Amino acid sequence: MAISQGKSTRRLSGARNIANRGKRKAELGRDPAETKIGDKKLRKIRTRGGNEKLRLAVDNKINLIDSKTNKSKTADVLGVIENQADPNYVRRNIITKGAIVETSEGNAKVTSRPGQDGVINGILVKD
Repeated sequence: MAISQGKSTRRLSGARNIANRGKRKAELGRDPAETKIGDKKLRKIRTRGGNEKLRLAVDNKINLIDSKTNKSKTADVLGVIENQADPNYVRRNIITKGAIVETSEGNAKVTSRPGQDGVINGILVKD
């Protein structure tokens, strides 16, 4: 069954919402990218209008910005420490925006959306 981003089948009260129309192609959704740690692997997704979006499936590099010196550098991702999107993502080493990852330079907070942008950007966090 297709993933829909249309209206819910339930109201806020929990009552069943009776739809006055079916699903539309414009309301289709996709599975989450669930970016993991490993050798870089991108997936191309065809989007509306024939454009392409790069989904980052696997990567082990992060573009870091040090807020003190305002310099950027590339570092290795060693593991996921915290992920507020889902606690299970920590055990599975899945990187999303807002995740705290352990790098070779120290801990960093992910500021990009790897499933949308195709790259992992982050800011160094004080320990």
